[in-house]
Amino acid sequence: MDAAAEACVAVKPQLARFELLGAAGWAALEAVVAHARGLGLLVIADGKRGDIDVTAGAYAGALLEGSDSPFGRVPGLGADLATVNPLMGRDAVEPFVAAARRAGAGVLVLVRTSNPGAADFEDLRLADSGAVWERIAALVDELGAPGVGETGLSDVGAVLGATEPGHLERARELMPSATFLLPGVGAQGGRVEALAPAFSPGRAGGLVSASRSIADAYRTAGAAPAAAARAEAERLRASAWELSGSASLDVVRAVASSEVRAPRKAGMEPR
Repeated sequence: MDAAAEACVAVKPQLARFELLGAAGWAALEAVVAHARGLGLLVIADGKRGDIDVTAGAYAGALLEGSDSPFGRVPGLGADLATVNPLMGRDAVEPFVAAARRAGAGVLVLVRTSNPGAADFEDLRLADSGAVWERIAALVDELGAPGVGETGLSDVGAVLGATEPGHLERARELMPSATFLLPGVGAQGGRVEALAPAFSPGRAGGLVSASRSIADAYRTAGAAPAAAARAEAERLRASAWELSGSASLDVVRAVASSEVRAPRKAGMEPR
């Protein structure tokens, strides 16, 4: 984190790797979160939780807003965003959305993921047309509508695998206000250059997620681990920044050429 922080906006701890270590792992996770905040990074709790409403509420409290107990307030992890599994339906997602809004945080719903097995279910066609992932995308857009801010982006976002960029244009049609978390760049084979539709609302419309390609960059770069991680993070940032600027400009041109006035996306201008 120290090496790559200046090239990143967020850190995404994979909760399972900490939970594997029991109580000591959760303590380590809390230390990682605190260190990330000290570096000015947002924290994405990547647990992909999803359960019935009562249990989902408990997960949301643990990751986002904390909870009350007979012994006082339990603060919880205090993440800025949490990944959520929607396959149990709306009532598995709504408690996370409610908790996130109370905490001033956000939710990232799995829509079309980066793993090869995603096609087993997410791409199945429904009887009334469309695929399962498209139905999930419609739910994301619906739940996110009350949370659209001045930037034009919502507090309910979507996880869309960078390994299948062909879905992104349709996903952006279905979820015009959602921030897209884009895992799968690097070790899983995804390429930043293929992700332009994610950035059509502006540069904050997409979060490119890379883990092993940064952490293991020293294995191929022939440099010290910290230096190699920083260089790879900077390379990915430059690619995403260039692509996102071009994608936003293309949208402006398309709107101008069709003489259609689009809602202003405040706060999306490059700094």
